[in-house]
Amino acid sequence: MSGRDRGNGRGILVTEHKELIEVRPGAYHDSVTLMRAGRRVAERPGVTAAMTAMATAVNLDLLADMGFTPPHDARPDDLVVAIRADDAAALETARAALDELLAARSETPLAFGAPPPARTTGSAARRIDATVALVSVPGPYAFAEAMDALDAGLNVMVFSDNVPVEHELELKETAARRGLLVMGPDCGTAVIGGVGLGFANAVRPGRIGLVAASGTGAQQVMSLLEEAGAGVSHVLGVGGRDLSAEISGRSTLQALRALDADPATELIVVVSKPPAREVGDLIRSAARRLATPVRFGLLGEGGEDLTTVVEDALGAVGVPVPSWPSWPPSRRVHPPRRGPLRGLFAGGTLCEEAAIIAGSTPHEMTDFGDDRYTRGRAHPMIDPTLRLERLAADTTGGEYAAVLIDVVLGHGAEPDPAATLVPVIQDAKVPVVVSLCGTSGDPQGRDRQAEALAAAGAAVFSSNAAATRYAVSLAEGS
Repeated sequence: MSGRDRGNGRGILVTEHKELIEVRPGAYHDSVTLMRAGRRVAERPGVTAAMTAMATAVNLDLLADMGFTPPHDARPDDLVVAIRADDAAALETARAALDELLAARSETPLAFGAPPPARTTGSAARRIDATVALVSVPGPYAFAEAMDALDAGLNVMVFSDNVPVEHELELKETAARRGLLVMGPDCGTAVIGGVGLGFANAVRPGRIGLVAASGTGAQQVMSLLEEAGAGVSHVLGVGGRDLSAEISGRSTLQALRALDADPATELIVVVSKPPAREVGDLIRSAARRLATPVRFGLLGEGGEDLTTVVEDALGAVGVPVPSWPSWPPSRRVHPPRRGPLRGLFAGGTLCEEAAIIAGSTPHEMTDFGDDRYTRGRAHPMIDPTLRLERLAADTTGGEYAAVLIDVVLGHGAEPDPAATLVPVIQDAKVPVVVSLCGTSGDPQGRDRQAEALAAAGAAVFSSNAAATRYAVSLAEGS
């Protein structure tokens, strides 16, 4: 038995009183809110599956993978609610609970006498003594907010992804004319004056500053520097496209000048995926004119991995290189067999580094943090759903000899990634290797995460390069 209700402007499909799919036209909620609401509903008694997400192509595909029939008329700016339950009563209770959860995100009433909330970034900046604005809105709206912040005289960190490249170029040209810095778009990590922004790790103050066209690349470098006791002065993210031919390193040049003028920074490290050749040459030429020495971690140039770059930087400032921590599996280990290596990553630079190291070894690497996977849903460091499903399939399907994943810790990331990974690793039919990027001071607890993953049967490494080389050895049957 099924029915369809178009009451109060909403489309609802109910099958046998146990399943509903509801389309709420134009009902936008941010992806983190939807992820948390969906999880809460899925945990309710009698609910066997639940998803709340914007109706992007990726999310509709995920809906189909869960056994639901995706609504054919949903648009990317529509909210889709899908719930499956044991009976009609559990279904209706879950739907009501979801409505309460989403309603709770509405604006809290102002306290008596409190000033009204600022309606623009610029008006908010005028109320406080700020130097940096962090913009985290859907990509199509990020340009207006970031430009408003520049107009107010603020440096800007644009956490948003899916921002058109022409918008990025105009923002960075405007910032350069005003002596300001635009970090991003898609800037996941920064540390400024000891304050972490985005997915930042807990690190001590130090003498090494980072300029990073990579969020997780910066996190790998700062985590290893912290392990060595070196720390960082500042981490200035510039966005993954900054060293492309279109953007030509505009923010990287600004960031280099800023760190060169900082008395606390004795060495600068530039971290990026492979840059456009002419842009790489431009940045190197600019670095030679600085008073502060610069080391480069540009993947694909010279074959150096990020761990080697860190070791070189430590030598330059006179800090001994430690033995990078690793945790061997403490339970059943699958016998090695030759075959392709599968990489499932949340970090784009870590994925790129792994692919470069794997080289001629047959491999398939996927970056789930890529823009096509994050439209309408949270980054996989926050919402691991897509990657977890792929991990379960790829570790039991028999196609791959080993599976390599990264687990990136830090502020803003999933509070306990091991809790969701352990059951999948325990059921795996092939070896699982984990690149664990984080510090002992991170809220998730790096060592606690490592011990749980190793107890489940994974081989865990704090160096992504070391993790990849070990995974390659497994795939080669050695």
